[in-house]
Amino acid sequence: MTLSEQAGIELLQQLRTASQLLQAWVTASWQRGEPGLHPAAAMVLHDLAANGESRPSDLAKRKMVDVSVISRQIAQLVAAGLVERRPAPEDGRAALVRVSEQGRAELQRWRENHVEFVRMALGEWTEDEVTALTERLRSMNDAMRNTFDTN
Repeated sequence: MTLSEQAGIELLQQLRTASQLLQAWVTASWQRGEPGLHPAAAMVLHDLAANGESRPSDLAKRKMVDVSVISRQIAQLVAAGLVERRPAPEDGRAALVRVSEQGRAELQRWRENHVEFVRMALGEWTEDEVTALTERLRSMNDAMRNTFDTN
């Protein structure tokens, strides 16, 4: 595929803008004191819910952050009762973490808030339009992840 510089830059700008707008909404919601998880905690819970019980090192790899960042987040989530930690059966020095029932309930509230935001923002879009965009973004993310992993 040949991609012009202009098209590539425009795509990156639009992706950056979408990310910034979503982050601004999440931050504003958090600062208004609306019930829910801190965005970083929600991302960790979402990953654990999607991928199941994990080692912190595997979670850090998936989130593309240092394991020390994940360790701090997990400690906070355990203290809040949202994540459970247990020794790994094959190596008692290592830990496995999973979402607790309380964490699942909190994650569900967080998801409902986000879905409502998307419904309000894209209220004029059809389900097919949203699905098509989602599929294209997933494909793009997979291609970018594969390129990132090979470099």
